[in-house]
Amino acid sequence: MDVIDKDLQSIQETRCLISKAKLAQKQYQSFSQEQIDTIIEKMAKAADDAAERLAKLAFEETGFGKWQDKVLKNQFASTIVYNRIKDMKTVGVLQDDKENKVLEVAVPVGIIAGLIPSTNPTSTTIYKALIALKSGNAIIFSPHPSAKNCITETVKVLNQAAIEAGAPEGLIGCMNILTLQGTNELMSHRDTSLILATGGEAMVKAAYSSGTPAIGVGPGNGPAFIEKTANFQLAVKRIIESKTFDNGVICASEQSIIVERESKDSVKAELKKQGAYFLSPEQSEKLGSFLLRGNGTMNPQIVGKSVETIAAIAGLSIPEGTKVLISEQKTVSMKNPYSREKLAPILAFYVEENKEAALQRSIELLMNEGKGHSFIIHTETEEVVKEFALQVPVSRMMVNTPGALGGIGGTTNLFPALTLGCGAIGGSSTSDNVGPENLLNIRKVSYGVKELADLKGGNSEASNTLNLSTQNVEDLVKMILQQLAV
Repeated sequence: MDVIDKDLQSIQETRCLISKAKLAQKQYQSFSQEQIDTIIEKMAKAADDAAERLAKLAFEETGFGKWQDKVLKNQFASTIVYNRIKDMKTVGVLQDDKENKVLEVAVPVGIIAGLIPSTNPTSTTIYKALIALKSGNAIIFSPHPSAKNCITETVKVLNQAAIEAGAPEGLIGCMNILTLQGTNELMSHRDTSLILATGGEAMVKAAYSSGTPAIGVGPGNGPAFIEKTANFQLAVKRIIESKTFDNGVICASEQSIIVERESKDSVKAELKKQGAYFLSPEQSEKLGSFLLRGNGTMNPQIVGKSVETIAAIAGLSIPEGTKVLISEQKTVSMKNPYSREKLAPILAFYVEENKEAALQRSIELLMNEGKGHSFIIHTETEEVVKEFALQVPVSRMMVNTPGALGGIGGTTNLFPALTLGCGAIGGSSTSDNVGPENLLNIRKVSYGVKELADLKGGNSEASNTLNLSTQNVEDLVKMILQQLAV
């Protein structure tokens, strides 16, 4: 009996998807702005209508988070993202600068490889499909294996709506036979123009190593500094709401709380009042042994799980009604799991002598993991905001808002996105909340405004300046000294 090679099947399936996408995108790039806008409107509506069903599918398949919160994320990815991009001009002439005689024309990049994580599978698929098609591109999805079914169903909903609205078949594709070799083929194929990678550090690194241009985002590890002038009650409320939203799987969610020593007792009391449970040193050590796997990566057993489930896994006894678990810490390292990203309702708690020490601790945490990603501050002092803004190594700093929904643009005016660039410091090609403009190339048409003679010399003011700048330096100095002497 012949042995079926799954790797070869996956590679062949991927090549077929790319071939179809190439033909579809060639046709699609001739569509008008009105035609494209009609298509994404129908896609957004279909995704919004299916938001609850897709949320439940994601929860049932992955076991991460809360399906009720996933409904909101799906609505965010469809309705809120759509409302932000629907009036954007992404086709033809974007800008005509008559004064400087420069014309800017939108050029789709082509075929986009959309790598989707298991933590936010359906919402990220909706979001990436909308911004890809809004900018005139085709997109082929590579689902995380543990979220394959819900991602495939989401693609089906989006694709059907797009085709019914006039999009060519093949414009939206999805791998079904999932292997590493198949995904590598998608990323490295000569007809793949750009990789849009959201997920773990290894996947993002693979995207950047593929030889294809990529937009990838690394892990978050955002500290939340509650400065002494903050409204403690509101700050704690926002942090707990953020950390418990979908059980903490959004990468912009808070990972640690930092306070000044004079605020310690007040903040701790407020945290306890609002449902936080401070672990004892023994409990912290016990839970800490479950947070990381042997290879130093996050343990998927705790990702997106409730505090009750996490406590049961670690053998901890916690009070009924506990919302988040907090461990008091004094060190930062890759071996200290509490000082790293924890996509679960678990927080570290650091006490520093003053604001300056809190800033240094924030930087230390971010440079340990999550550099370039996100930072949250709660304060009523604008000068403190500016001081931190000048120094924290992040691409987005949120003030007086929940980190999870603030970072993705839900409770702030940042661009609504589920792919958050970390900038060069974080190993990313952009620091943006990624949108359609990141998936376009801009063709610049520039008219001549000078003749060669103007550059070589002549009577123009520009040439006089050029001639002066090339005079002998010693003669120029003598002239200045003579003028000063007079």
